[in-house]
Amino acid sequence: MKRPASVQAALRAISRMNDEVQALLFDPNHLAPTYPSSMILRPPKFNAYYDVMDVKPVNGETWRLELSGLIADKRPWTVRDLQAMPQSSMVIKHICVEGWSYIGGWTGVPLRIFLERVGADLRAQYVAFKTADDYPSSIDMATALHPQTLLAIKYGGETLADPFGYPVRLRMATKLGYKNPKWITALEVTNTYPGGFWEKKGFPWFAGI
Repeated sequence: MKRPASVQAALRAISRMNDEVQALLFDPNHLAPTYPSSMILRPPKFNAYYDVMDVKPVNGETWRLELSGLIADKRPWTVRDLQAMPQSSMVIKHICVEGWSYIGGWTGVPLRIFLERVGADLRAQYVAFKTADDYPSSIDMATALHPQTLLAIKYGGETLADPFGYPVRLRMATKLGYKNPKWITALEVTNTYPGGFWEKKGFPWFAGI
């Protein structure tokens, strides 16, 4: 049964208020728990809004990460460009809004280092992403600068496999699983609220753990 428009509007207002409260409580220096590498699930659990059989692999040789918005250097990035950047690894828990979780080991470029390298305006409000599987997403700048936020290119020490976001996906320790887009193709720094795939369907935007 479809809810009346007034009820939908009230629910959206409550969701926005929850987002604002979570943003105020977020500590950019607080680290989420980490785990020993022996606990890494191999392979990781697949999750998307479609079945794994419908995954369309991305060609890493022709893939480019397009940049836009409040960024000084907007040249596209290749897989080799990202591989040449400083890397960080973390073993963290992936927590799904549906109630399941798993422990995964991720390696990649800290998003903060990437944003600094391309001359992004770190005072901006949002970092938004587009993906090869049409799954737009966005995060607040404080989370983008958190030390446990990576542009991940490896899982368990191996190159990220096709079903899990090759060649690059976002991986954060401080947000629910649906905020971690895979197969990223574009990154934008902006002060205009970008929303996201599930947010348009009523899910909370901040989605902090």
